Amino acid sequence: MIHQIIFLYFATVILVSALLMITRRNPIHSVLFMLLLFFHIAGLFVLLNAEFLAAVQLIVYAGAILILYLFVVMLLNVDQERQSVRANRFWPWVAAFGVLIAGEILLLISRSTFPGDAGKTMATPGAGVMELGQALYTQYLVPFEIASVILLVGLIGAVMLAKKAVKE
Repeated sequence: MIHQIIFLYFATVILVSALLMITRRNPIHSVLFMLLLFFHIAGLFVLLNAEFLAAVQLIVYAGAILILYLFVVMLLNVDQERQSVRANRFWPWVAAFGVLIAGEILLLISRSTFPGDAGKTMATPGAGVMELGQALYTQYLVPFEIASVILLVGLIGAVMLAKKAVKE
C-alpha cells in the first residue's frame, strides 16, 4: 500500500511539474520545474528498484542537460522573450492533440497489449549494465552517435545565438 501512495505522489508531481514547465512565461521558472520533474522521475526509478537508472537520470539529465538548458536560457535575452506575444491561438490545437494522444494511450491500455510486444519475450532477469552497454555500442551504435551529434549541434546553435546577440 505504501508503494502505491509513493507512486501516486511521484506521478502527481511529475504531471503537475510538466504542465507548469510548459505553461510558465519565465524560462527560468520552466527550467526549475523541469528540475523538479527530473528528480521525481529518478524517484520513480528508485521505487522500481532501478537505482542505476535513477543515478543516470540525476547525473545526465538533472546534472548535465538541465545545466545546458539553463546556460542557453541565460545566454538568450530573457526579458525580450518575456515581453513577446505568446502563441495563445494554438492552445485549442494543442489541447485537441493532447486529448487524441491520451485516447490512443487509453485504447492501448484497455486492449492490454501493445503492437511492439507481440511475439517478443521478456529479457532475462539478470540483464544488467554490461548487457546494456554491449547492446548500446553494438546494435544501437548509430542511433547513439546521432543523438550525440544532435546534442552537439544544439550546443553550437546556442553559442552562435549568444554570439550574435553580443555583436548587436
